[in-house]
Amino acid sequence: MISFRHVTYSYPGANQPVLQDLSLEIEDGEFVLVVGKSGAGKSTFLRCINGLVPHFYGGTIGGTIEVQGQNPILSSPREMSALVGFVFQDPEAQFVTDTVEAELAFAMENHNVPQATMRKRVEEVLDQLNIAHLRHRRISTLSGGEKQRVAIASVLTLEPQVLVLDEPTSQLDPQAAEEVLTALQKLNADLGLTIILSEHRLERIVQYADRLIYLPGAGYPPIEGTPREVLSKIELAPPLIQLGRALHWEPLPLTIKEARRFARQLQLSERTPAERPKPSTSPEIIIEDLWYASNGHPALRGISLEINQGERVAIMGRNGSGKTTLLKQIVGLLSPQRGRVRVRGLDTRHTPLEELIKFVGYVPQDPNALLFADSVKEELLFTQRNHGLPEGEGIDEILRLLSLSELAEAYPRDLSVGERQRVALAAILAARPEIIVLDEPTRGLDYLQKKALAHYLEEERAKGHTVILSTHDVELVAASVDRVIILGEGEIVVDGSTREVMTHSMVFSSQVNKLLRDDRYLTVEDVLRDLP
Repeated sequence: MISFRHVTYSYPGANQPVLQDLSLEIEDGEFVLVVGKSGAGKSTFLRCINGLVPHFYGGTIGGTIEVQGQNPILSSPREMSALVGFVFQDPEAQFVTDTVEAELAFAMENHNVPQATMRKRVEEVLDQLNIAHLRHRRISTLSGGEKQRVAIASVLTLEPQVLVLDEPTSQLDPQAAEEVLTALQKLNADLGLTIILSEHRLERIVQYADRLIYLPGAGYPPIEGTPREVLSKIELAPPLIQLGRALHWEPLPLTIKEARRFARQLQLSERTPAERPKPSTSPEIIIEDLWYASNGHPALRGISLEINQGERVAIMGRNGSGKTTLLKQIVGLLSPQRGRVRVRGLDTRHTPLEELIKFVGYVPQDPNALLFADSVKEELLFTQRNHGLPEGEGIDEILRLLSLSELAEAYPRDLSVGERQRVALAAILAARPEIIVLDEPTRGLDYLQKKALAHYLEEERAKGHTVILSTHDVELVAASVDRVIILGEGEIVVDGSTREVMTHSMVFSSQVNKLLRDDRYLTVEDVLRDLP
């Protein structure tokens, strides 16, 4: 059993605790989902379970924690690793070897596990996670979903009693996320392994959890119960739950299957879907026969497309399909090996990056690449100084829009992943770019923040600005994008309107569209607007 009793924790130099007087219990064999707004303390709570907090992060901690009869505050993380397996948001952050088999053996070697036992455990976890075919592969060649399963396997070799995962699907495409979650469900059901994970994209996982713990923030008690009970009370809810609450469906459906019987009774008006405002027909970005290979592996193969001024375009596809590579070509961080990319008539091969960033803003997947100032506000001011813009103009509005006003004086690298993501976005927006390029912008964002981002993208479209984003977040795409391009192995597989692509896709489709399978309905708002 895991027990927290009146636990209060503050990071070094923090003005207030991130966890305050937290008390709760988790029984053996439970599958627990931890949710809360970005910055509410979810990752901190998880790190307390294996002792990373306070041993690695420092700070001050009070209260008592007990995990399977052991105190992680008094025990070292190495001692706790035999009891608690921990998988980080970014699996690559915990890999220390080059190949899958070596990675699985590494932790056991550090714990002096006998050779015969090591071989037996490696075979077992390869089978449990269905990755035996990967054993001799180099980790660098794996897809995102494969890396996540290898990361899980590497901690299972120590046979922990508890498995803790921090947003395990945040960087995965829908299919890879499904594979990882199915593997976790199997471990929980077949081995009785206690599983505790945090996640923002609840639509992917609520049906698997026995219990949901909602952390409202420091000073407030957690809300606990079955997913159905908790989701009926809290602001953060996936689209299917939002629709069920708005229409008073009882019991509240957690899955598309459960919602179908309610959907059959809906009486929706027969109207044609409202057309999203069309962008201009003036091509702003022209890509012609683009080829690019990285380390001998073809990442882009013969890409040709045009993006018009004012379009909002989503680049989607499985992990490793070439999405990030394509974005880096558009912003001039990579040069074509064949073909060419023109942005506003400028050939990116011959245009200095300093010239492109005058009108192109790029937010990469890793927000840390953009953060180096001493405060959030200073990050935005630095951007404006670099672009020769009036200092401070519009900064308060950007901070308000991205719910960062209260963090204006905070040190950016002390913030949560979701908060850092928003700071990086704000720093780029402070330059007022006319072409905005975002790589996985909703990583670490809760539903309310994603709604604010979608509203911002709509405002940018109204100004005639172009938005291009690479994302696995189908709900963001449904709410805020005009056109979807799906890549497969470096080639364009599908290119069409959001409504057309989603309605004909089994994977890249929103919950509402999966439920109704009608191109008129992508979001909850679409359905509510059509009710009598």
